Amino acid sequence: MSETIFSKIIRREIPADIVYEDDLCLAFKDISPQAPTHILVIPKKPIPRLSDATSNDHVLMGHLLLKVRQVAEEAGLSNGYRVVINNGVDGGQTVDHLHLHILGDRQMQWPPG
Repeated sequence: MSETIFSKIIRREIPADIVYEDDLCLAFKDISPQAPTHILVIPKKPIPRLSDATSNDHVLMGHLLLKVRQVAEEAGLSNGYRVVINNGVDGGQTVDHLHLHILGDRQMQWPPG
């Protein structure tokens, strides 16, 4: 996997407004928010896209979803929130490091794209 901005955030080479961290993942506020609350949850393991995750990543993938729930709760998103994973160019992914978007504090529209 090539070097990404998220790799640099994990290594603290680039500052970020970190709201959660453990051995497996990091959560921080998006620098270009698309909602009043916009937090990214990323694995520390470099997985470029969701489609690159393997069956060996099942524990990590479950961990990420549970941390999304925890981070959203800690952010006060009790009225609901949206979780988005963009996968590849056509999916709108702009950073080749798997990341989950937590979007909240406003009514989400459907369809999203």
